[in-house]
Amino acid sequence: MPPADELAAYDFVLPQEKIAQRPPAQRGDAKLLIWEGAGGLRDGTIQDLRHLLEASDLLVLNDTRVFPARLYGNKKSGSARAEILLTDPLPDGSWSALVRPGRRLAPDARVVLEGGAEMVVGEFLERGMRRVWLEDGRSPLDYAQRYGHVPLPPYIHRADDEEDTERYQTVFAQKTGSVAAPTAGLHFDAELLAALDRKGVRRAFVTLHVGPGTFLPLSEDELRRGSLHAERFLVPRETIEALKSCRARGGRVVAVGTTACRSLESLPANLEAEISGATSLFLRPGHSFNWVDVLLTNFHLPRSSLLILVAAFAGERWREAYAHALRQDYRFYSYGDANWIERSSAP
Repeated sequence: MPPADELAAYDFVLPQEKIAQRPPAQRGDAKLLIWEGAGGLRDGTIQDLRHLLEASDLLVLNDTRVFPARLYGNKKSGSARAEILLTDPLPDGSWSALVRPGRRLAPDARVVLEGGAEMVVGEFLERGMRRVWLEDGRSPLDYAQRYGHVPLPPYIHRADDEEDTERYQTVFAQKTGSVAAPTAGLHFDAELLAALDRKGVRRAFVTLHVGPGTFLPLSEDELRRGSLHAERFLVPRETIEALKSCRARGGRVVAVGTTACRSLESLPANLEAEISGATSLFLRPGHSFNWVDVLLTNFHLPRSSLLILVAAFAGERWREAYAHALRQDYRFYSYGDANWIERSSAP
């Protein structure tokens, strides 16, 4: 077994047919692999959350909203196609973006976008990003809201369509800023949330805007350094009070997704006011989890920071669980099935 500070320690073979290309017929139809505290694995469905969650628990969800960040066009100097994925706003009103074909577009190249506007592709930034802006001074975000495409991840091998506009978005999304969905939250519909309300399960929200790192490969250097791409996040005062109340009554903090987990584990020990800014926290094996007791999360890519987070939370049991999921035809990745992982199930 490779050491935990090498990416090879987080590798597995995944047949392409196991990767979900479409969401399930209904949001609440997904399977749920339950990692039991005694060490076993149990097959269930998302509807089992009605029984797994207790009235004393606190469900923490990420209320970020995905925007149609992918823009298509053609180089003004020729017919070559170009793709621009807006990622983060910059202080001067321009944006950082992933651009294809990146290195074949010289600084100040113009791309004529769908809708007719010209986008200027400027200098290189960190990690191969480019600075971009619209020639006519319009807001790139406003333009994307009208002409952009749903930024489906690259392992979904099809163009986005009308179904994705609704389904690649949580029902509780509020604050625009993500280039990828917090996918564990996609399983919740109004009916399930109402059932949990009737049971007395509390819920609170964080905001973490998923950034371009979700599309970029993880490097050995990043793993050893222990620092990831920064992502903007907010934990409001109401959520901090809810966390304190949950601890006081002996309930469990249930993070819906790795983004909620990363936000909560970025909090200091003494919480008084809301926390906002950017987090570059890399949750790796050896991390002592301070807030999250249960993690609800989808199945993740090999050699990814998200899979490493699961390994940090649950130990080497991830291998057994993923092998079981493959045998039982679970669906993987963004539109796929989910895991319920209690921290007590870690060795």
